[in-house]
Amino acid sequence: MPRLVGLAGPLQGTTVPIPGEEYSIGREESNALALDDRSVSRRHCVIKLATEGATIRDLGSSNRTQINGIPIDEAPLRHSDEITIGRSRFLFLIDAERPPQLSVAFNSMELSAGNTVLLQRKDALYLHPEQMLESGAAKTAPFLKALLQVSSVVASVADADALLNTLMSTVVEVIPAKRAAILLSNEDGEFEPACRWQRHRRSEEIPLPLSVVRRVTSEMVSVCWNDMLARTDVEQAASIVQARINALLAVPIVIKEDALGVLYLDSTDIAVQFDDDHLQLLTGIAGMVAVPLTNLLRVQRLEREKAALERALRGDYQMVGDAPAMRGVYAFIRKSAPSQATVLIGGESGTGKEMVARAIHYNSPRASRPFLAINCAAITETLLESELFGHERGSFTGASAQKRGKFEEAHTGTIFLDEIGEMAPLLQAKLLRVLQEREFERVGGNRSIKVDIRVIAATNRDLQLEAKAGRFRMDLFYRLNVVSIKMPPLRDRRQDIPLLAQYFLEKHAGLSSRPISGFCPAARSCMMAYDWPGNVRELENAVERAIVLGSTEEILPEDLPDEVAESRLPATAGSDGVRFHETIRDVKRQLVTRAFEQSKGDHGQAAALLGIHPNNLHRLMKTLGLKS
Repeated sequence: MPRLVGLAGPLQGTTVPIPGEEYSIGREESNALALDDRSVSRRHCVIKLATEGATIRDLGSSNRTQINGIPIDEAPLRHSDEITIGRSRFLFLIDAERPPQLSVAFNSMELSAGNTVLLQRKDALYLHPEQMLESGAAKTAPFLKALLQVSSVVASVADADALLNTLMSTVVEVIPAKRAAILLSNEDGEFEPACRWQRHRRSEEIPLPLSVVRRVTSEMVSVCWNDMLARTDVEQAASIVQARINALLAVPIVIKEDALGVLYLDSTDIAVQFDDDHLQLLTGIAGMVAVPLTNLLRVQRLEREKAALERALRGDYQMVGDAPAMRGVYAFIRKSAPSQATVLIGGESGTGKEMVARAIHYNSPRASRPFLAINCAAITETLLESELFGHERGSFTGASAQKRGKFEEAHTGTIFLDEIGEMAPLLQAKLLRVLQEREFERVGGNRSIKVDIRVIAATNRDLQLEAKAGRFRMDLFYRLNVVSIKMPPLRDRRQDIPLLAQYFLEKHAGLSSRPISGFCPAARSCMMAYDWPGNVRELENAVERAIVLGSTEEILPEDLPDEVAESRLPATAGSDGVRFHETIRDVKRQLVTRAFEQSKGDHGQAAALLGIHPNNLHRLMKTLGLKS
């Protein structure tokens, strides 16, 4: 059954099945899934299941539904897609149809002497082959068939759920139980149902005697109990009659003297009697599956941890914004992601070029493969060549061992080359060969290495002008510029500033020991008026700074960086905050003007008189609206 696994938000760590063809999600209680989250619209989105596949459609929500970090109106859903709805993130999973599961309820029934058989592990014939041969056990065809079937499954399955389900179906074929359950120990040492079965599904609950489970797991003893409904014990009569259990079998699944779980069977039929053969068989089967089940559960845990690490390595690539320019970016990602084409992303620093690269990768067929990013401007030419292409042992001083480069490590995945315009001419030639032939040689090597990679490059320069000026290879530019996009600066999508600011506020609010409700109107006005030359990255830094330095529930203008707080504000009558910052700005304008008068227009001397760096003076003049 398709399901959602909560990765973040109110339902983090829970699994939500999607039982019907149409599944609505929103804040209203009338939705199939109601989320207690103010950032979720009353009716946010709907998932539709059909034979040709699953789709998700946004219902005009204020914070748009996102698939793998990309806002959508309507999109197909694939297995392992990540859905973002407000502050909640879900993993969408599709697997084979499973039978509906029954719940388990523990009750307080106690074992008493009566018609009870206890089997110690040392007396379990199926756990000791020499004793089994001597006693002639397992001589009936059904028992032999059950043992062979379990043995075959143990040797072939690679999934714990498949092992448990096959084990359950095998056991109930040869033992006349009406209900059965397999319990496994959780991280807290408590036993939880991992697999349940009922011959005739009349009840949603399978009652389990808690005392039996505790005794079986603490003493490592197998239990067979018959004729429970015929007993006249006053203390037990009520609970036994209520549960209608006439006979039961309970066997521990033991690994290294510890109880991994319990195999439990019972019957409500007064004609059914469990015997020593049933108990011996069930104990033997539990012994056969203990080690492989432990290994499969360990593999499952490692896979979950691996998936969590991969999500952490992906980083936060959620894209926020609904301006027309950003809608164009989302459309570009949706169109370019499924292809294998090389992508060139342009735009100013801080506009989110790497975020777009990650979104393209994680929405592509290579999503499960490596994504490696390297900044070409942050490493010297010699080191960059080794980082990209690797080197052979002894190829240069300090090369004491062979090293694989990023292109090798990114095989079958995507490599992101940031600031490609800073790459040296020699490396440009080697990169051109990789793009043309999909092969290269390590530094100091003479063997060509073939790779299957997708290249995404980014730059804040105009590479076409750089190529015409001779600073960048024209042929490399054409190879990179197969599919290209230029990221819009934040000043060209000002309507997204409040959305981004609120997103960063929620992201970093955990750093503060005080509750933070949002931004005051004056602070929002300052942010809307500022040009943000550092774009989204500068906005995030400003919000994080305001959270750390602020002292009230609202972010105030004085919590923001000076250049933001002092940006031009609309006149607001009666606003003390606006008048305060207008006065400060006027004083700064007078100081700068006086410094230029005293230095006779010399920029460097004016900066010295003011005690600031000339670059800071340039920025201050721009903020104050002054010209040289």
